Amino acid sequence: MCSLVLFKKIFGAIKVGGEKQAEEGERKRSVEEKEIPSQPSTRKIYLKALTLHSPEEIENVKSEIKLGNILIIRIEPLVRRSAEDARRVVNELSEFAASVGGDIARLGEERIILTPSSVQIWREKSSDSAPKM
Repeated sequence: MCSLVLFKKIFGAIKVGGEKQAEEGERKRSVEEKEIPSQPSTRKIYLKALTLHSPEEIENVKSEIKLGNILIIRIEPLVRRSAEDARRVVNELSEFAASVGGDIARLGEERIILTPSSVQIWREKSSDSAPKM
């Protein structure tokens, strides 16, 4: 008898027909409405340094970001080869980062950093954007 009471407390009373389906629908909605904190992933995230020599290598960059890795990309060889290709690649990576909720930033003249959605790049506010008194 005690186990039946415990069972009912955990799973609710067993109902038949439409009542059971309505109750299940309400339960699903209430679970969907609650914000469930995400659990930390057990998958390792890697910080990788890559060099882009040609625009064809961009798909490898995208797949690394989709896997959740952080990339520091040296673009200087691509710039030397074709400034227009380099500009196009950086624009495409910027659009890609925005589409997956990631981030992108320049690291000096030769490198960019690209992060997945789980990592945001901190940017110091410039003195130009400080409120004037």
